[in-house]
Amino acid sequence: MAKDLANSTPKNLKLKKSSGPIEQFSIGRIFIHITLLLWASTTIFPLIWVLNNSFKERNTILLDSFSLVKEPVWTNYITAFTRMNIGRAYINSLIISGTVVVGVMLFGGLASYILSRYNFKGKLAVHSLVMAALLFPAFATIVPVFTMLNKVGLTNTHIGVILPQIAGNLAFAITIMVGFMSTIPLELEEAAVVEGCGPWKIFSRIVVPISKPSFATVAIFTFLWSYNDLFLQKIIIRKKEIRPICALLDTIRSQYGTDYGLMCASVILVVVPVLIVYLFLQKYIIKGLTAGAVKG
Repeated sequence: MAKDLANSTPKNLKLKKSSGPIEQFSIGRIFIHITLLLWASTTIFPLIWVLNNSFKERNTILLDSFSLVKEPVWTNYITAFTRMNIGRAYINSLIISGTVVVGVMLFGGLASYILSRYNFKGKLAVHSLVMAALLFPAFATIVPVFTMLNKVGLTNTHIGVILPQIAGNLAFAITIMVGFMSTIPLELEEAAVVEGCGPWKIFSRIVVPISKPSFATVAIFTFLWSYNDLFLQKIIIRKKEIRPICALLDTIRSQYGTDYGLMCASVILVVVPVLIVYLFLQKYIIKGLTAGAVKG
């Protein structure tokens, strides 16, 4: 049988060898990689330039800002921590951004679970309002927000920044979480109901653990937006003692704008925490954003 099968095979038929990983690279793929590499260099080079100049004195930067540093000078960083009190500004930013992240994940998670699992009157209207809230920038609501906070005495306080930031990030959080929770099989929750679990236990023990990628995505973006929200921080907070890191950097720019070494050191101190958070948690961003895109 094997001999007959071999004889029936056409002689001019040749088996194609399996292509290895090197052969998979086409001209188009190489062009894409080169383009992405050039684009990444335009982003990385300014950061390296600022880091390099943060170890130079002001006069050296004015003479030649593109030369590599030979003898690092730590004076700029010492001045930033002693005279500018950046350490205190870090604590203020962590208090504000950390509280905002917790609030957005709590309220956004509960609202997303209700919108993705329960049917009630006005559900479509509520979901439409949440989507519409993404269209309104913070600049359009700052006047009524500041008026309300001023009336209740929350200006120049951390809570005066925390509450508007939580409200401003809820629409994005609900949009991401609803898309993810809608893909969770209902059979898991039905089995939990049979076992005697209530809505809160189902949410906390089944939905939340499965939805970790979406929660991580919301947490990362919320932290970054809260940490970099200079507009709201400058308007609500005027006291130096409770000023976050981005507002302090703006003050350093206005008062010590000609001290380029100090400016570069301050920028590095502001950017480094954001880079660390993103580098360690970037995989959760991709998972959370793409999780609800397959099923719909």
